[in-house]
Amino acid sequence: MDYLYYVFVVLGFLAVVLFLEGVYLAWNAYKGPEVKRIEKRLQAMSAGAHQKSSSLVKQRLLSQTPGIEQLLLQIPRIHQLDRLIMQSGLNLSVAKFIGLMLFAVATGVAIALLLRLPVFAVVAIGSAAGVLPLLYMQGAKHNRMIAIEQQLPDALDLMGRAMTAGHAFPSALQMVGGEMPEPIASEFRIVFDEINYGISTQEAMINLTTRVPSTDLSYFVIAVLIQRETGGNLAELLGNISQLIRARLKLMGTVRVLSAEGRLSAWILTLLPFALGFVLQLMNPQFLSVLWTDPIGQKMVVAALCLMVLGIFAMWRITKIRV
Repeated sequence: MDYLYYVFVVLGFLAVVLFLEGVYLAWNAYKGPEVKRIEKRLQAMSAGAHQKSSSLVKQRLLSQTPGIEQLLLQIPRIHQLDRLIMQSGLNLSVAKFIGLMLFAVATGVAIALLLRLPVFAVVAIGSAAGVLPLLYMQGAKHNRMIAIEQQLPDALDLMGRAMTAGHAFPSALQMVGGEMPEPIASEFRIVFDEINYGISTQEAMINLTTRVPSTDLSYFVIAVLIQRETGGNLAELLGNISQLIRARLKLMGTVRVLSAEGRLSAWILTLLPFALGFVLQLMNPQFLSVLWTDPIGQKMVVAALCLMVLGIFAMWRITKIRV
């Protein structure tokens, strides 16, 4: 009797272990990190794909729910938002991003109602809160583009050395994708995968400029496309482009240092009125109530906001120097 009891215990233990192992393998086959990595690369490839090559890659979904997907497809220019999300490098779908914007709007409206602000102030704060995710995504895109531009000279040097050593152009792309850090490595891996999937080199390079709207990267793409049509030493050409980009980045760094004081002053002058008004509203709500209740006060607020917008635009144009 004791012998059968231990046999059943061991068999039950093995059954539970095998069941858990099967559940883990099933989850890993559909939701594992490797599957997500491959899916992200395929979706990134489809973000810049053209009509001729769209049948070769997996189409990027706007939402995991078919009903929401069909609803989002009815919105004009929705794919431009999807492309912006891809360029920012955020792991979000369009549906999740729109849901995040709606949550931000609801949070801003709730905070404004707790502060007992008037209706037009509640609408303004809710609208401003809804724009915050978009501004964050724009900032993430800007930082990602800067990182790619800073990594591009080293990537071109690596490609040039690889081609001088006898490697073909696709092999040089694969080396950059395997040896360079992110985010430039993933972009060059996508180009290499597209060429392997049968997309022409010209279309793959054009897709790269679509995913990464960078002037320096456009120089590289144009040079490659012209070299494929006319011939020439591509390795030497890549070296020259690398030196040009490094000189441009050095000049941009000098300009950024010289304009740092102006940009800091612009941020302070822009945020100081809102921060001071928020503190005064918390300390003494009656002090600023005349701006919300009196018609002249409301006109003064509108005029002040219009002048602030003009001042922000002027300071932005002064501190923004193109190189």
